Amino acid sequence: MGTRIKYEEQENHSANGWKIAAAALVGAAVVIGLGVYIAQDQMQRHRRDLFSPHPLRRLAALGYLKAHPSVDDLPLLRDYLSWEERPLLRKRASGILTGLEETLVDYEEVDDGVEDS
Repeated sequence: MGTRIKYEEQENHSANGWKIAAAALVGAAVVIGLGVYIAQDQMQRHRRDLFSPHPLRRLAALGYLKAHPSVDDLPLLRDYLSWEERPLLRKRASGILTGLEETLVDYEEVDDGVEDS
């Protein structure tokens, strides 16, 4: 009888281990999903703030775009430059746009060099 009790206790410990592992996996998936959601929300907020009526928000959005460059930002920055009236913010956006364009040109040149080899 003692052996049977030990065997049943081992089964319960094994089942509890699987439950804990499954809960940890579900918890990790929730945390990752929440992180992705927050990141996308931040990106949308900064893109929206680029055309905010508040100049400080526009400046912050430009800083974000400079720190996180993307090809998708090219038309956005061009539209912003035609919309923005403040010279300081226009100059900042122009610098970011120029830097992004230069980065893309450099990337294309490197990419072309790899294909020719």
